[in-house]
Amino acid sequence: MDSFAKAPRRPAPCSGQVMSVLPDLHLHYVQACQNLSQPENPFIARVLQEADKNDEISTKGITLKLAGNNHLVPVPRVTDDDLGVLTSVLGQAAFVTGLDLAYNLLTDAGAKIMATFLQENSSLQYLNLMFNDIGTRGAELIAGALHSNQSLMHLRMTGNKIGNQGGMFFASMLKNNSALEKLDLGDCDVGPQCLTATAIALTQNKSLKAINLNRPLLSSQQEETTVHMARMLRSNSSLVELHLGKHEMKNFGVEQLCEALYENSSLRYLDLSCNNIISDGVEFLGELLRRNRSLEILDLGANRIEDVGAICLSQALATRNRTLQALSVVSNNITGQGLVALAQAMHSNMALSHIYIWGNKIDRSTCVAFSELMAVGRLELGCTDVAPYEVDGEVLLAEQSHGLAKHRYWTPRCAAVAPGAANASLQIVPVSEYL
Repeated sequence: MDSFAKAPRRPAPCSGQVMSVLPDLHLHYVQACQNLSQPENPFIARVLQEADKNDEISTKGITLKLAGNNHLVPVPRVTDDDLGVLTSVLGQAAFVTGLDLAYNLLTDAGAKIMATFLQENSSLQYLNLMFNDIGTRGAELIAGALHSNQSLMHLRMTGNKIGNQGGMFFASMLKNNSALEKLDLGDCDVGPQCLTATAIALTQNKSLKAINLNRPLLSSQQEETTVHMARMLRSNSSLVELHLGKHEMKNFGVEQLCEALYENSSLRYLDLSCNNIISDGVEFLGELLRRNRSLEILDLGANRIEDVGAICLSQALATRNRTLQALSVVSNNITGQGLVALAQAMHSNMALSHIYIWGNKIDRSTCVAFSELMAVGRLELGCTDVAPYEVDGEVLLAEQSHGLAKHRYWTPRCAAVAPGAANASLQIVPVSEYL
């Protein structure tokens, strides 16, 4: 007998598509555990009970937040067996449009269960599997399921060690999938072959809007993969957000990207953090800011642009660029001279609203310049990572926990605070509340 038959029935959500009758998720989870002789996971049970109390289920889909790292009290993390029971419950719960399973204990066996669910499910839009124990085989199964799945719009595989071959399966998937809009493969140990294949796939793919390829394992210093990314950007007109952090990128690679972006009018967020970019490379970025009219967020954190690079950026921002909204130059060995130049650029450039500078050589002139920006209302306190305070009449700056990567590896228990750019990380292209 169908275990959903005994559930109290509530009206289905009002939307453009037909969705399932709303069951009592917790009741059916308990029944499924009994039927499968699987002990209940109290963490899952509590989340399902909370979901059953959500009155908004009838008007919009919900995301089940089952991340194992976001709790004041330790919870039993979700295992492969737990996932098997959960997917059996969610099979007829089309109103569940998001599933956050980050920081749990899922392996390739769990990936197989999820792949089967994706092949059979037509309502899930968001899936977060970051920092589980999924390997190459699990990546193959999930990527294989996405060849036919047409509902999933955002997938996070961050931190699963799928390796270069696992990444190749996702690159192959991108040639066929036309639904996925965001893909996060950061910290997944992908290699140069995966990066090249992904770049080639994105010359054909017209649906993907954001991709994170941070921290690949590269064996060469020749920047071939950056060249392939640049070629892709010349022809791709759909990608809005690109993360290329920790790619060992140097001046040559930056030049290739900038030349490609002269012709690109879609990319809004470029992440070049944690590379080997020095002041010479910033000259190309300065010219890009003068010529490009679409880039809104530029992350140069943890490079070494120094004062020369900061002044180059400030000149471009002060005179020609009126589209960049957020700039991070965190930890770039910049002294007061370069930081003051950036502050002065903000007086003439009204478009730049977010700037992050902590980790540089902040001196008295920097403290005065940025405190003045905030005093006159040019720079909001929530739009930077420093806050002014006074000691014996002298203005100093303290660090704030703001930045472009603030919520990259975790999601706050409450909604991300405005302004959105302060929390930008695959969030610039919203699909729904959790996308």
